[in-house]
This record gives sequence, C-alpha cells and structure tokens, in this order.
Amino acid sequence: MEAVTGTINSIYPLSEQARRELMATLCKLELTKGHILFREGEVSTKVFFIEKGIARAFCYRNDQEVTFWFGTEGDLIFSYYSYVANKPGYETVELLEPSEVYVLELEQLQALFRTNIEIANWGRKLAEYELIKTEERFIAFQFQSATQRYKSLLEQDPQLLQRVPLYHIASYLGVTQVTLSRIRAEIR
Repeated sequence: MEAVTGTINSIYPLSEQARRELMATLCKLELTKGHILFREGEVSTKVFFIEKGIARAFCYRNDQEVTFWFGTEGDLIFSYYSYVANKPGYETVELLEPSEVYVLELEQLQALFRTNIEIANWGRKLAEYELIKTEERFIAFQFQSATQRYKSLLEQDPQLLQRVPLYHIASYLGVTQVTLSRIRAEIR
C-alpha cells in the first residue's frame, strides 16, 4: 500500500487519524490485464488508486479509440464527470497490465468529505491538482508539436514507452503509428 499512501500524503497532509479513516474505506483488488474499470456513457461510482500496474483512459471517436491519459503506480483513477456531477462519464478506463488497485466508493468518499474537514480539504486539493494536469495537457496540445510532446513524455514518464504498446502512445500523442516511428527515428 506504499504507492497509495505516498499519493494520499502528497496531495494534502492528513493527520494520522484522518489518514487511517480514509485508508479504512479502501478495498484491495487484484485485476487482470484488459480489465475495464468503467466505461464511457456510464456513471462511475468508484475511485481507484493504482498500487501496481498501469491503466489508460480513452474514448471512441469516429470508430477509433483515442487515448488521452495513462496512470501508473500511485495515480488515482476516477471519472471527473461522475465524481463532480454524478453523470455518465465520457471515458473508458482499461488496465494494460495485471494490476493491484485499491477502490473507494464515491458515496463513502462524499460521506468522509461531510464529516472530516481534513479529508474534505484533501479532496479539494485532489481536484485542484487534476485541474492543473488537465490544463497542462490541453496547453501542450495547443502549442507543442507532436515531437515536443513525445520528448516531454520521454522526460516526464520514460517508463510508459517500455510498458505501453506504441499504438496507444501514438494515439495519446495525437499522431499515427507511422508518424510516431518517424519522430522516434529523428530523436535517435
């Protein structure tokens, strides 16, 4: 539970009592590669913490899967739309490796927010950090070339290239596999 604890502590420092209260609501699951945590068009009622493994979020557009997020050890997975508005999400999340995750029901999390100000502040900071990450990704797509985005990925998360099929990386970067091959050849 080391990755999950590290993530919880990095978002917002909780007292030992508040951390124990939050951790007590988590349930450990061991899931297989290819497992779908939730699907687009459905209301997701869970938050997942990745202890071991990797996941990707994608949506279907024009009969193609478009990958827009990867999560690895320590990352949280939830549908923003379901989390905030209790409405069907636009994404599907799939595990790309056999994974160990901890799951928390949104209803339980909302109850903790109502009864524990520290955990409520933790949830607020979580939302703020997720907003920043979304904004950074949006800005990168608006102002960086595919080559710059690939270089950023190499710098920020080189392990993805070892663990994720290249066609998912290409989709994430918004390019074809052929273009990704060209970019990789240029960089070598």
